Amino acid sequence: MRRTHEERVLLVLREQGALSRNQIARAIGLSRTTLSEITGSLLQRGAIVVIDTDAADREGSGRPAERLALDPASGQFMGVDFGHRRVHVVVADASHEIVASGSDRYEDRIDWPTRLEVAFGLLERLSAQFGVHYGALQGVGIGIPGPYSGKPGVRGFPSHRAAADGFHEASVDEAFGERLGAPVIVDNNTRLAALAEATFGGKAIEDLLYVRLSDGVGGGLVVGGRLVSGSAGLAGELGHVTVRQDGSPCRCGKHGCLETIASAPAILAACRAAGLAVDTLDDLATAVARSHPVADRVLRDASTALGQVLAAVGMALNPAEIVIGGEITRIAPVLVQQAAATVRYGLFPGAASPGVRTAYLSDDDGALGALAAVFHSSPLLAGYPATPAPARLRPTATQGVADGRAH
Repeated sequence: MRRTHEERVLLVLREQGALSRNQIARAIGLSRTTLSEITGSLLQRGAIVVIDTDAADREGSGRPAERLALDPASGQFMGVDFGHRRVHVVVADASHEIVASGSDRYEDRIDWPTRLEVAFGLLERLSAQFGVHYGALQGVGIGIPGPYSGKPGVRGFPSHRAAADGFHEASVDEAFGERLGAPVIVDNNTRLAALAEATFGGKAIEDLLYVRLSDGVGGGLVVGGRLVSGSAGLAGELGHVTVRQDGSPCRCGKHGCLETIASAPAILAACRAAGLAVDTLDDLATAVARSHPVADRVLRDASTALGQVLAAVGMALNPAEIVIGGEITRIAPVLVQQAAATVRYGLFPGAASPGVRTAYLSDDDGALGALAAVFHSSPLLAGYPATPAPARLRPTATQGVADGRAH
Protein backbone atom coordinates (compact mmCIF):
# COMPACT_ATOMS: atom_id res chain seq x y z
CA MET A 1 0.00 0.00 0.00
CA ARG A 2 2.84 2.40 0.85
CA ARG A 3 4.49 1.76 -2.52
CA THR A 4 1.18 2.41 -4.27
CA HIS A 5 0.86 5.75 -2.46
CA GLU A 6 4.41 6.66 -3.46
CA GLU A 7 3.70 5.83 -7.10
CA ARG A 8 0.57 8.01 -7.02
CA VAL A 9 2.54 10.94 -5.58
CA LEU A 10 5.25 10.56 -8.21
CA LEU A 11 2.63 10.27 -10.96
CA VAL A 12 0.79 13.47 -10.03
CA LEU A 13 4.07 15.37 -9.78
CA ARG A 14 5.14 14.07 -13.18
CA GLU A 15 1.83 15.08 -14.73
CA GLN A 16 1.31 18.45 -13.07
CA GLY A 17 4.73 19.71 -12.04
CA ALA A 18 5.51 21.33 -8.69
CA LEU A 19 2.67 21.17 -6.12
CA SER A 20 2.21 21.90 -2.44
CA ARG A 21 1.45 19.03 -0.06
CA ASN A 22 -2.17 20.19 0.20
CA GLN A 23 -2.51 20.15 -3.59
CA ILE A 24 -1.02 16.66 -3.77
CA ALA A 25 -3.32 15.43 -1.01
CA ARG A 26 -6.40 16.76 -2.82
CA ALA A 27 -5.26 15.33 -6.15
CA ILE A 28 -4.79 11.75 -4.92
CA GLY A 29 -7.15 11.63 -1.94
CA LEU A 30 -4.72 11.03 0.91
CA SER A 31 -4.86 12.49 4.39
CA ARG A 32 -2.29 15.14 5.28
CA THR A 33 -0.72 12.83 7.86
CA THR A 34 -0.30 9.94 5.43
CA LEU A 35 0.98 12.25 2.72
CA SER A 36 3.56 13.79 5.06
CA GLU A 37 4.94 10.33 5.78
CA ILE A 38 5.08 9.43 2.08
CA THR A 39 6.67 12.71 0.95
CA GLY A 40 9.11 12.62 3.88
CA SER A 41 10.40 9.26 2.71
CA LEU A 42 10.59 10.36 -0.94
CA LEU A 43 12.47 13.52 0.07
CA GLN A 44 14.93 11.53 2.17
CA ARG A 45 15.63 9.17 -0.73
CA GLY A 46 16.06 12.06 -3.19
CA ALA A 47 13.17 11.03 -5.45
CA ILE A 48 11.55 14.43 -4.96
CA VAL A 49 12.88 17.83 -3.90
CA VAL A 50 11.57 21.09 -2.45
CA ILE A 51 11.73 23.43 -5.43
CA ASP A 52 10.20 26.65 -4.01
CA THR A 53 7.17 27.91 -2.05
CA ASP A 54 3.74 29.14 -3.09
CA ALA A 55 4.48 32.65 -1.75
CA ALA A 56 4.07 34.27 -5.18
CA ASP A 57 0.57 32.84 -5.68
CA ARG A 58 -0.56 32.67 -2.07
CA GLU A 59 -3.60 34.70 -0.99
CA GLY A 60 -3.94 35.98 2.55
CA SER A 61 -1.58 35.58 5.46
CA GLY A 62 0.15 32.51 6.74
CA ARG A 63 3.38 30.71 6.21
CA PRO A 64 4.13 29.92 2.55
CA ALA A 65 3.81 26.24 1.77
CA GLU A 66 6.67 24.33 0.23
CA ARG A 67 6.16 23.08 -3.31
CA LEU A 68 7.48 19.64 -4.12
CA ALA A 69 8.60 18.34 -7.50
CA LEU A 70 10.41 15.41 -9.00
CA ASP A 71 14.16 15.77 -8.91
CA PRO A 72 14.72 17.92 -12.03
CA ALA A 73 17.66 15.76 -13.03
CA SER A 74 15.57 12.59 -13.08
CA GLY A 75 14.07 13.15 -16.52
CA GLN A 76 13.63 15.38 -19.55
CA PHE A 77 10.70 15.98 -21.85
CA MET A 78 10.73 17.55 -25.30
CA GLY A 79 8.04 19.30 -27.31
CA VAL A 80 8.57 20.01 -31.03
CA ASP A 81 6.35 22.11 -33.28
CA PHE A 82 6.87 21.97 -37.06
CA GLY A 83 5.16 25.02 -38.53
CA HIS A 84 4.89 25.80 -42.23
CA ARG A 85 8.02 27.97 -42.05
CA ARG A 86 9.80 27.16 -38.80
CA VAL A 87 10.46 24.48 -36.20
CA HIS A 88 10.29 25.28 -32.48
CA VAL A 89 11.65 23.10 -29.67
CA VAL A 90 11.16 23.29 -25.91
CA VAL A 91 12.83 21.02 -23.38
CA ALA A 92 11.62 20.68 -19.80
CA ASP A 93 13.01 18.82 -16.83
CA ALA A 94 11.05 16.51 -14.55
CA SER A 95 9.83 19.43 -12.42
CA HIS A 96 8.31 21.02 -15.57
CA GLU A 97 10.83 23.83 -15.69
CA ILE A 98 11.66 24.76 -19.28
CA VAL A 99 15.42 24.45 -19.47
CA ALA A 100 15.93 25.17 -23.18
CA SER A 101 13.92 26.69 -25.97
CA GLY A 102 14.73 27.65 -29.53
CA SER A 103 13.48 27.95 -33.09
CA ASP A 104 14.85 27.87 -36.60
CA ARG A 105 13.27 28.80 -39.91
CA TYR A 106 13.04 27.07 -43.26
CA GLU A 107 11.29 27.71 -46.56
CA ASP A 108 7.67 26.62 -46.82
CA ARG A 109 8.45 24.53 -49.91
CA ILE A 110 11.34 22.43 -48.62
CA ASP A 111 10.91 18.67 -48.29
CA TRP A 112 10.49 16.83 -45.01
CA PRO A 113 13.94 15.26 -44.87
CA THR A 114 15.38 18.79 -45.00
CA ARG A 115 12.99 19.96 -42.28
CA LEU A 116 14.21 17.12 -40.11
CA GLU A 117 17.81 18.16 -40.74
CA VAL A 118 16.95 21.71 -39.63
CA ALA A 119 15.29 20.35 -36.48
CA PHE A 120 18.22 18.11 -35.57
CA GLY A 121 20.63 20.97 -36.16
CA LEU A 122 18.55 23.06 -33.75
CA LEU A 123 18.73 20.28 -31.14
CA GLU A 124 22.53 20.30 -31.39
CA ARG A 125 22.70 24.07 -30.93
CA LEU A 126 20.37 23.94 -27.93
CA SER A 127 22.53 21.23 -26.42
CA ALA A 128 25.65 23.38 -26.81
CA GLN A 129 23.94 26.58 -25.64
CA PHE A 130 22.12 25.24 -22.58
CA GLY A 131 24.12 22.14 -21.71
CA VAL A 132 21.14 19.85 -22.36
CA HIS A 133 22.35 16.46 -23.57
CA TYR A 134 19.02 14.55 -23.90
CA GLY A 135 20.39 11.58 -22.03
CA ALA A 136 17.41 11.53 -19.66
CA LEU A 137 14.64 12.04 -22.24
CA GLN A 138 11.44 10.31 -21.13
CA GLY A 139 9.42 11.24 -24.18
CA VAL A 140 9.10 13.52 -27.21
CA GLY A 141 5.87 15.14 -28.41
CA ILE A 142 5.80 16.44 -31.99
CA GLY A 143 3.30 18.69 -33.74
CA ILE A 144 3.09 18.67 -37.54
CA PRO A 145 0.92 20.69 -39.94
CA GLY A 146 -2.13 19.15 -41.54
CA PRO A 147 -4.42 16.30 -40.46
CA TYR A 148 -2.95 13.51 -38.38
CA SER A 149 -5.01 10.45 -37.49
CA GLY A 150 -2.66 8.98 -34.91
CA LYS A 151 -1.43 6.25 -37.25
CA PRO A 152 2.33 5.74 -37.66
CA GLY A 153 4.15 8.10 -39.98
CA VAL A 154 3.23 11.54 -41.24
CA ARG A 155 -0.19 12.35 -42.63
CA GLY A 156 -1.26 15.73 -43.91
CA PHE A 157 -2.35 17.97 -46.75
CA PRO A 158 0.12 18.26 -49.62
CA SER A 159 2.08 21.45 -49.03
CA HIS A 160 3.21 22.76 -52.43
CA ARG A 161 6.21 20.62 -53.49
CA ALA A 162 6.54 18.97 -50.09
CA ALA A 163 4.24 16.09 -51.01
CA ALA A 164 6.22 15.22 -54.11
CA ASP A 165 9.48 15.44 -52.16
CA GLY A 166 8.53 12.97 -49.46
CA PHE A 167 5.93 14.55 -47.18
CA HIS A 168 3.92 11.34 -46.88
CA GLU A 169 6.97 9.07 -46.80
CA ALA A 170 8.90 10.98 -44.14
CA SER A 171 8.41 9.28 -40.78
CA VAL A 172 8.89 12.00 -38.19
CA ASP A 173 8.23 9.72 -35.23
CA GLU A 174 10.72 7.09 -36.40
CA ALA A 175 13.39 9.71 -37.20
CA PHE A 176 13.18 11.30 -33.74
CA GLY A 177 12.92 7.93 -32.01
CA GLU A 178 16.07 6.66 -33.70
CA ARG A 179 17.93 9.91 -33.10
CA LEU A 180 17.02 10.37 -29.43
CA GLY A 181 16.18 6.85 -28.25
CA ALA A 182 12.95 7.97 -26.55
CA PRO A 183 9.23 7.28 -27.05
CA VAL A 184 7.61 9.70 -29.54
CA ILE A 185 4.01 10.83 -30.01
CA VAL A 186 2.83 12.91 -32.99
CA ASP A 187 -0.25 15.01 -33.68
CA ASN A 188 -1.36 18.08 -35.61
CA ASN A 189 0.54 21.10 -34.27
CA THR A 190 -2.43 23.46 -34.06
CA ARG A 191 -4.50 20.84 -32.29
CA LEU A 192 -1.71 20.56 -29.76
CA ALA A 193 -1.80 24.36 -29.45
CA ALA A 194 -5.47 24.03 -28.48
CA LEU A 195 -4.47 21.51 -25.82
CA ALA A 196 -1.83 23.91 -24.49
CA GLU A 197 -4.32 26.79 -24.40
CA ALA A 198 -6.90 24.68 -22.57
CA THR A 199 -4.35 23.40 -20.06
CA PHE A 200 -1.90 26.26 -19.54
CA GLY A 201 -3.79 29.33 -20.78
CA GLY A 202 -4.55 30.94 -17.43
CA LYS A 203 -7.13 28.39 -16.24
CA ALA A 204 -8.11 24.85 -17.22
CA ILE A 205 -11.00 24.77 -19.71
CA GLU A 206 -13.12 21.66 -20.27
CA ASP A 207 -14.69 22.75 -23.58
CA LEU A 208 -12.69 24.99 -25.86
CA LEU A 209 -12.65 25.86 -29.57
CA TYR A 210 -9.31 27.12 -30.83
CA VAL A 211 -8.26 28.66 -34.14
CA ARG A 212 -4.84 29.99 -35.13
CA LEU A 213 -4.29 32.50 -37.94
CA SER A 214 -0.76 32.13 -39.22
CA ASP A 215 0.81 31.04 -42.51
CA GLY A 216 -2.30 28.90 -42.70
CA VAL A 217 -5.45 28.61 -40.58
CA GLY A 218 -5.78 25.64 -38.24
CA GLY A 219 -7.81 24.77 -35.21
CA GLY A 220 -8.43 22.35 -32.40
CA LEU A 221 -11.31 21.14 -30.27
CA VAL A 222 -11.16 20.27 -26.59
CA VAL A 223 -14.44 18.63 -25.55
CA GLY A 224 -15.06 17.39 -22.03
CA GLY A 225 -11.40 17.97 -21.21
CA ARG A 226 -10.29 15.76 -24.10
CA LEU A 227 -8.55 16.65 -27.34
CA VAL A 228 -10.63 15.53 -30.32
CA SER A 229 -9.09 14.22 -33.54
CA GLY A 230 -11.97 12.74 -35.52
CA SER A 231 -11.93 9.50 -37.49
CA ALA A 232 -9.33 10.71 -40.00
CA GLY A 233 -7.50 13.36 -38.00
CA LEU A 234 -9.53 16.20 -39.55
CA ALA A 235 -11.22 17.57 -36.42
CA GLY A 236 -10.38 21.24 -36.01
CA GLU A 237 -9.42 21.88 -39.66
CA LEU A 238 -11.35 25.15 -39.63
CA GLY A 239 -9.07 26.66 -42.26
CA HIS A 240 -10.52 24.35 -44.88
CA VAL A 241 -14.17 25.12 -44.26
CA THR A 242 -15.57 26.68 -47.45
CA VAL A 243 -16.59 30.30 -46.93
CA ARG A 244 -16.92 31.50 -50.54
CA GLN A 245 -17.96 29.08 -53.24
CA ASP A 246 -16.32 31.17 -55.96
CA GLY A 247 -13.27 32.07 -53.88
CA SER A 248 -9.56 31.70 -54.48
CA PRO A 249 -7.93 28.27 -54.85
CA CYS A 250 -6.65 26.73 -51.63
CA ARG A 251 -3.62 24.48 -51.15
CA CYS A 252 -6.00 21.67 -50.12
CA GLY A 253 -7.45 21.62 -53.67
CA LYS A 254 -10.76 23.35 -52.93
CA HIS A 255 -11.75 26.98 -53.48
CA GLY A 256 -12.84 29.69 -51.06
CA CYS A 257 -11.60 28.07 -47.85
CA LEU A 258 -11.30 30.24 -44.75
CA GLU A 259 -7.52 29.96 -45.09
CA THR A 260 -7.67 31.85 -48.41
CA ILE A 261 -9.30 34.78 -46.60
CA ALA A 262 -8.10 34.88 -42.98
CA SER A 263 -4.54 33.53 -43.02
CA ALA A 264 -1.75 36.08 -42.64
CA PRO A 265 -0.55 35.70 -46.27
CA ALA A 266 -4.14 36.00 -47.55
CA ILE A 267 -4.72 39.21 -45.57
CA LEU A 268 -1.47 40.74 -46.84
CA ALA A 269 -2.34 39.75 -50.41
CA ALA A 270 -5.82 41.27 -50.13
CA CYS A 271 -4.30 44.52 -48.87
CA ARG A 272 -1.88 44.64 -51.80
CA ALA A 273 -4.67 43.89 -54.29
CA ALA A 274 -6.54 46.90 -52.88
CA GLY A 275 -3.54 49.17 -53.34
CA LEU A 276 -1.92 49.05 -49.90
CA ALA A 277 1.78 48.12 -50.14
CA VAL A 278 2.30 45.64 -47.30
CA ASP A 279 4.72 42.73 -47.61
CA THR A 280 5.16 41.74 -43.97
CA LEU A 281 3.21 41.72 -40.75
CA ASP A 282 5.36 44.65 -39.60
CA ASP A 283 4.09 46.60 -42.61
CA LEU A 284 0.54 45.66 -41.68
CA ALA A 285 1.12 46.74 -38.07
CA THR A 286 2.19 50.17 -39.32
CA ALA A 287 -0.93 50.44 -41.49
CA VAL A 288 -3.15 49.41 -38.57
CA ALA A 289 -1.49 51.94 -36.27
CA ARG A 290 -2.23 54.64 -38.86
CA SER A 291 -5.86 53.45 -39.21
CA HIS A 292 -5.44 52.91 -42.94
CA PRO A 293 -8.92 52.32 -44.42
CA VAL A 294 -7.77 49.49 -46.73
CA ALA A 295 -6.20 47.57 -43.86
CA ASP A 296 -9.31 48.10 -41.73
CA ARG A 297 -11.65 46.89 -44.49
CA VAL A 298 -9.58 43.79 -45.30
CA LEU A 299 -9.24 42.85 -41.63
CA ARG A 300 -12.96 43.26 -41.01
CA ASP A 301 -13.82 41.14 -44.04
CA ALA A 302 -11.44 38.42 -42.84
CA SER A 303 -12.72 38.52 -39.26
CA THR A 304 -16.36 38.38 -40.40
CA ALA A 305 -15.61 35.22 -42.40
CA LEU A 306 -13.75 33.81 -39.40
CA GLY A 307 -16.65 34.66 -37.08
CA GLN A 308 -19.13 32.90 -39.35
CA VAL A 309 -17.14 29.68 -39.23
CA LEU A 310 -16.62 29.94 -35.46
CA ALA A 311 -20.32 30.61 -34.90
CA ALA A 312 -21.33 27.54 -36.91
CA VAL A 313 -18.91 25.28 -35.05
CA GLY A 314 -19.79 26.96 -31.75
CA MET A 315 -23.49 26.31 -32.32
CA ALA A 316 -22.75 22.60 -32.71
CA LEU A 317 -20.26 22.22 -29.86
CA ASN A 318 -21.32 24.88 -27.34
CA PRO A 319 -17.79 25.60 -26.05
CA ALA A 320 -17.13 27.61 -22.91
CA GLU A 321 -14.44 29.62 -24.70
CA ILE A 322 -13.39 30.38 -28.24
CA VAL A 323 -9.71 31.27 -28.53
CA ILE A 324 -8.10 32.97 -31.52
CA GLY A 325 -4.32 32.74 -31.79
CA GLY A 326 -1.61 33.88 -34.13
CA GLU A 327 0.75 36.84 -34.21
CA ILE A 328 -1.61 38.79 -36.47
CA THR A 329 -4.25 38.93 -33.72
CA ARG A 330 -1.90 41.02 -31.57
CA ILE A 331 -1.10 43.29 -34.50
CA ALA A 332 -4.76 43.75 -35.39
CA PRO A 333 -7.08 43.31 -32.37
CA VAL A 334 -10.03 44.10 -34.63
CA LEU A 335 -9.78 40.52 -35.91
CA VAL A 336 -10.84 39.18 -32.52
CA GLN A 337 -13.31 42.00 -31.80
CA GLN A 338 -15.16 41.63 -35.11
CA ALA A 339 -15.09 37.85 -34.97
CA ALA A 340 -16.57 37.96 -31.45
CA ALA A 341 -19.40 40.21 -32.64
CA THR A 342 -20.12 37.87 -35.55
CA VAL A 343 -20.12 34.86 -33.21
CA ARG A 344 -22.61 36.53 -30.85
CA TYR A 345 -24.93 37.30 -33.77
CA GLY A 346 -24.69 33.79 -35.20
CA LEU A 347 -25.35 31.73 -32.07
CA PHE A 348 -28.67 30.56 -30.67
CA PRO A 349 -30.82 33.59 -29.74
CA GLY A 350 -30.95 34.18 -26.01
CA ALA A 351 -28.29 31.61 -25.21
CA ALA A 352 -25.18 32.62 -23.30
CA SER A 353 -22.36 33.26 -25.74
CA PRO A 354 -18.95 31.69 -25.16
CA GLY A 355 -16.12 33.98 -24.27
CA VAL A 356 -14.12 34.91 -27.36
CA ARG A 357 -10.56 35.98 -26.62
CA THR A 358 -7.05 36.25 -27.95
CA ALA A 359 -4.80 33.31 -27.11
CA TYR A 360 -2.81 33.70 -23.91
CA LEU A 361 0.09 31.72 -25.32
CA SER A 362 2.36 32.52 -28.24
CA ASP A 363 2.57 31.01 -31.70
CA ASP A 364 4.97 28.45 -30.25
CA ASP A 365 2.21 26.98 -28.09
CA GLY A 366 2.05 23.84 -30.24
CA ALA A 367 5.37 22.82 -28.69
CA LEU A 368 3.90 23.41 -25.22
CA GLY A 369 0.89 21.29 -26.14
CA ALA A 370 3.24 18.55 -27.28
CA LEU A 371 4.94 18.79 -23.89
CA ALA A 372 1.56 18.58 -22.14
CA ALA A 373 0.73 15.37 -23.98
CA VAL A 374 4.09 13.84 -23.07
CA PHE A 375 3.78 14.87 -19.41
CA HIS A 376 0.63 12.82 -19.14
CA SER A 377 2.18 9.88 -21.02
CA SER A 378 -1.14 8.78 -22.43
CA PRO A 379 -1.88 7.74 -26.03
CA LEU A 380 -2.62 10.90 -27.97
CA LEU A 381 -6.29 11.79 -28.12
CA ALA A 382 -7.30 8.94 -25.83
CA GLY A 383 -8.54 10.31 -22.53
CA TYR A 384 -6.21 13.29 -22.26
CA PRO A 385 -6.53 14.84 -19.76
CA ALA A 386 -8.85 12.97 -17.42
CA THR A 387 -8.81 16.04 -15.20
CA PRO A 388 -7.49 19.37 -16.53
CA ALA A 389 -4.11 20.03 -14.97
CA PRO A 390 -3.78 23.30 -13.02
CA ALA A 391 -0.01 23.43 -13.40
CA ARG A 392 1.78 26.13 -15.37
CA LEU A 393 4.96 25.76 -17.32
CA ARG A 394 7.46 28.01 -15.60
CA PRO A 395 10.35 29.29 -17.70
CA THR A 396 13.70 29.51 -15.99
CA ALA A 397 16.24 32.27 -16.26
CA THR A 398 18.15 30.19 -18.79
CA GLN A 399 15.24 29.88 -21.21
CA GLY A 400 15.78 31.52 -24.58
CA VAL A 401 16.00 30.86 -28.26
CA ALA A 402 18.89 29.59 -30.27
CA ASP A 403 18.71 32.37 -32.81
CA GLY A 404 19.12 35.03 -30.11
CA ARG A 405 15.62 36.46 -30.13
CA ALA A 406 13.49 36.74 -27.01
CA HIS A 407 11.05 33.93 -26.43
